[in-house]
Amino acid sequence: MNAVRTLLLTLVLALLPQSVPAAVADDHAELERLLHTFLAAADARAIHESFWADDLIYTASSGERFGKAEILAGFDGTGDDDPYPPSYGAEDVTVRVMDDVAVVTFRLTADQDGQRIAEYFNTGVFRRAGDSWAAFTWQATRIPADD
Repeated sequence: MNAVRTLLLTLVLALLPQSVPAAVADDHAELERLLHTFLAAADARAIHESFWADDLIYTASSGERFGKAEILAGFDGTGDDDPYPPSYGAEDVTVRVMDDVAVVTFRLTADQDGQRIAEYFNTGVFRRAGDSWAAFTWQATRIPADD
């Protein structure tokens, strides 16, 4: 009887797909592209309007929670725009897709004038809306600088 079970298990495993389905691979690539596009234009209101879902819950590294409206309010022309804003990047990006929901984790880097000024661990939860993805939950944790 054990030989029959072993044979059945071997057959089942042989029939399983050996690679990530193309649609999931496409979602991984799309979400990573979306993340890098967002970070490259993070100082533009339009990118925030499309990146964040309307019901976003963002937990900042300070522990403060807010939504999309508060993020967009930051672009309402306070006049204190930094002439040399930091540039942002993503390292160690991991994308996990589960149907119409995806979790993206990465190390956010912030550089200014050639210097690393901050790093954060970020986790974003996205949902598919039609042909696009939007982040509806976000968590940022500041990584302490080495002294």
